[in-house]
Amino acid sequence: MANDKKISLANAADRKTPLEYTRNIGIAAHIDAGKTTTTERILYYAGVVHKMGEVHEGTAVTDWMEQERERGITITSAAISCGWKTKVGLFAGINHQINLIDTPGHVDFTAEVERSLRVLDGAVGVFCAVAGVQPQSETVWRQMDKYGVPRIAFINKMDRTGANFLRAVEDIRMKLGKNAHPLYLNIGAEDTFDGLIDLIAMQAYLYDKKDTLGEKFNVVAIPEAYADMAEKYRESLIEELADYDDDLAEKYLGNEAISADVVRRAVRKATLSLDFVGVIPGSAFKKRGVQMLLDAVVDFLPSPLDLPPMKAFLEDGNIIGIEPNDSGKMAALGFKLMSDPYVGKLVFCRVYSGQLKKGDTVYNPRTQKTERVSRLMIMKADKREDIEIAYSGDICAIIGVRGIATGDTLCDRNFEGILEPPTFPEPVISMSIEPKSKADQEKLALGLQSLSEEDPTFRVITNPETGQTIIAGMGELHLEIIRDRLFREFNVDAMSGRPQIAYRETITSKAMGEGKFIRQSGGRGQYGHVVLRIEPLKRGEGSLVLNEIVGGVIPKEYIKPTQNGILEGAMNGVVAGYPVVDFCARIIEGSFHEVDSSEMAFRMAGIFAFKDAMKKAMPILLEPIMKVEVSTPEEYQGDVVGDLNRRRGQIYSMETRGTLANIMAFVPLEMMFGYATDIRSLTKGRASYSMEPSHFEQVPANLLQKIVETSSRAAARSKF
Repeated sequence: MANDKKISLANAADRKTPLEYTRNIGIAAHIDAGKTTTTERILYYAGVVHKMGEVHEGTAVTDWMEQERERGITITSAAISCGWKTKVGLFAGINHQINLIDTPGHVDFTAEVERSLRVLDGAVGVFCAVAGVQPQSETVWRQMDKYGVPRIAFINKMDRTGANFLRAVEDIRMKLGKNAHPLYLNIGAEDTFDGLIDLIAMQAYLYDKKDTLGEKFNVVAIPEAYADMAEKYRESLIEELADYDDDLAEKYLGNEAISADVVRRAVRKATLSLDFVGVIPGSAFKKRGVQMLLDAVVDFLPSPLDLPPMKAFLEDGNIIGIEPNDSGKMAALGFKLMSDPYVGKLVFCRVYSGQLKKGDTVYNPRTQKTERVSRLMIMKADKREDIEIAYSGDICAIIGVRGIATGDTLCDRNFEGILEPPTFPEPVISMSIEPKSKADQEKLALGLQSLSEEDPTFRVITNPETGQTIIAGMGELHLEIIRDRLFREFNVDAMSGRPQIAYRETITSKAMGEGKFIRQSGGRGQYGHVVLRIEPLKRGEGSLVLNEIVGGVIPKEYIKPTQNGILEGAMNGVVAGYPVVDFCARIIEGSFHEVDSSEMAFRMAGIFAFKDAMKKAMPILLEPIMKVEVSTPEEYQGDVVGDLNRRRGQIYSMETRGTLANIMAFVPLEMMFGYATDIRSLTKGRASYSMEPSHFEQVPANLLQKIVETSSRAAARSKF
């Protein structure tokens, strides 16, 4: 009863769908696992669309960008709202609102997955019944773990040759380390995949083969051929769930009959614990199992009330929890920006507390400015529905706010704290871009600014020495899409250089460095003197600058400029001019002049001291290494392995699934340019591959000089 009172107090009186019946979920998986097709089927069965779109025909509702429809891939996350009412289960007969985000599967657009998972309460991981867990599946899974997102798994493509549901479940256990258990079993597979067995209610669903829309299925007794298997897996499921639910455990140990609802409640508890993943077989393309997936979303994934409070950081460094409550102070997180040719900048928000109303004035703690919300909408992919108010737990889009960046908090003026923003990986590839004419110059600058605001993994840098514009992103496809959008959306005619690798530099030993900046030109001069010690950190730990000055040999007001100078010096290393990472610099000594010292002098001294120390610290060049998975017919396995070895690849795993060989390797990014064309030629178009950033490794000595010379020539050419 106390919990019911809490729920009723959290809901506003005029709210259509109570918080406990709201589900914010994401569909996430490896590229080509069937996320968008699954989303299309969900929208059809939920009544949002009256005709199912198809990815291969370019008619999918959530793939609305021209580039998505041409390539048949998802590039940007699409948010859409729908309703679902289950016929059986814990919430039978109750309308639920499902706010759903279809995320990209390609690693180049991993930021879209990252920021989506930050604001979602639950997720559906989609896996291919043939390929099982693939590299990007692991990346997405790690992202879900990072944000503590409860999830269920949908084993898609059960109609394909080589489909094996139980093998895919075992794959999740082995490769993802998750306690995965079937909630349903498949009846048949490949071209005989005709239905599902519900292990909770112990009944079967057989689809009508004449119904091409997948809407008609018969509820029947479990076929005799599957009875023993169903008993075995239900027993295993209940045995596992006994660890999560005392009521079920008591009945299980007492050999009492266990009702379907008791099992469902236990599955829900187990799923919310993050230690358990329920698995459902299906085929989105053949329209099998999607209704059961929707029932599972409602029954097992959390409402905003089921999750721990959202973290908010206070100025003093303390953290407070923000509970979902329509009556609380308004606080929302802007997790995505999008430029719309008709209405301008759209800001996608997740409301965590209070109510956001059309016409409200919201405060941005980062910019310390207030802005007015001129329009408020619920997104339905590329279509919009204007609303007057968004409640806590809702995902909406607003128009009218400026100067906002991804991860900004929008709140009431008296709200204390900043909501925890998503984090993003660093770009690994860059290239130069130049307008073809002066008329294109201004349009290029506007286009790049707009695109960099939308995408936190896309960076625009101007080389201070040459004035050349450099764009950086997560991969070749990422930069190709950016270039295409500049041409189509901003009408920019631009030339681009060959993609360049985002190398890094680091140090391998400790060293001391001294920097002096002394200028005398009559009158007041410049004087700054810094001594520092640098030491290497473990790979991936970043950069750290510490002040260890004692006795005031450098006054406090010059410490910050010195630290800034050190970090500025680290932007261009001494090996080939690439950024320096994974080091700790300690400012230990120095001197100043009462009259001539200035912030600028100490900034320059910091730069000189860092360069001096780095030269002595045995610097090395690091290159990005990609995790590559190639799926090829067995007859080409030797050729593919040989080609990967030629590219300096390290094979770390090979396995055979049916007639396909899966080869996993670590390969330097520099050797992967043009691989899509090469692998097609090598295997007559029958192989496929995927890759994602893994780590940085030292560049081999025999290649170092070549990279340094190439870097020097590129810098020299760009000066003219």
